Amino acid sequence: MNTTILLFLLQDGITNGAIYALLGLALVLVFAVTRVILIPQGEFVTYGALTYASLAAGRMPGTAKLAVVIGLAAFAFDLYAMRKTLHAPRMLRAFGLNVAFPVAVLLASMWAADQRMPAGVSLVLSLLIVASIGLSLYRIVFQPLAHTSVLVLLIASVGVHLALQGLGLLFFGAEGQRGPTLLTANVTLGSLRFTGQGMAVYGITVAFIVGLWLFFGLTLYGKALRATAVNRLGARLVGIRTTLSGQIAFLLASTIGALSGILIVPITTLYYDTGFLIGLKGFIAAIIGGLISYPLTAVAALVVGIVEAFSSFYASNFKEVIVFTLLIPVLLLRSLAAPAVEEEKD
Repeated sequence: MNTTILLFLLQDGITNGAIYALLGLALVLVFAVTRVILIPQGEFVTYGALTYASLAAGRMPGTAKLAVVIGLAAFAFDLYAMRKTLHAPRMLRAFGLNVAFPVAVLLASMWAADQRMPAGVSLVLSLLIVASIGLSLYRIVFQPLAHTSVLVLLIASVGVHLALQGLGLLFFGAEGQRGPTLLTANVTLGSLRFTGQGMAVYGITVAFIVGLWLFFGLTLYGKALRATAVNRLGARLVGIRTTLSGQIAFLLASTIGALSGILIVPITTLYYDTGFLIGLKGFIAAIIGGLISYPLTAVAALVVGIVEAFSSFYASNFKEVIVFTLLIPVLLLRSLAAPAVEEEKD
């Protein structure tokens, strides 16, 4: 291996690692706030990517209709919850968030698909569609189970993953799609060539991480999320609405997942089930970070991306095995460092 190949592999690994960092941060955020291991994070990636590719190609994505259907279901859940004390402002808020907003996005998507709008419009609409799906999914599936065990939440998460993957096959078919690039400019530095899409990946990833840091550090809602992550019961006692915290966490996670897919789809062909494997690699980074540390998760994601790039060069048939093997020493060290816990007796 010469220096040029080494630099190319590092560049490819950092690009992939940036995507995994976004997904890992989203997984850590959701778990810290809601205790949900978000297996469907990969489906958010797929939905965002294929919705963007469909809109850019002038096709109406089925995800926009799905957002309306599950939005109606979420509104029905809210009405049932408010059946004893009907409160007009809360009802209007629930209607606007769960019904009016998805319908408006559906109409805008139909218009954009007919007009073949620029990539920027398709990107925004794709983010809005997937964000609406993520928000309604939390209301329908996870909010009623908020006080159950982590195992129950995990089973529900697996069920949502399987349902969304099946719907993805229905909406987009078995054939892969690619979308238009966000930036077409190219920059050459020595033997390395940075494409516009690669620079978009780096720029958006850094901007999103900085934005999340400012959100958690400076805004009231960000501080409420941090408080909920530290102590859910304590947050409720001081007046923080943990339900709203869960909604914000899922909204951010679905948006991050959709954005990650949109960044990937111009680089490689994505299929309806590709997002699951991509989400698993972000999950590896989140596990290395202990599902609590954002900086460690970001660093671990870069390591995962670089290991994957070098594995593709040396042993492409075993690259997935090598990447997932990274979990073994981490889990072993964590199990050895964890305090001994006696099993409960019947």
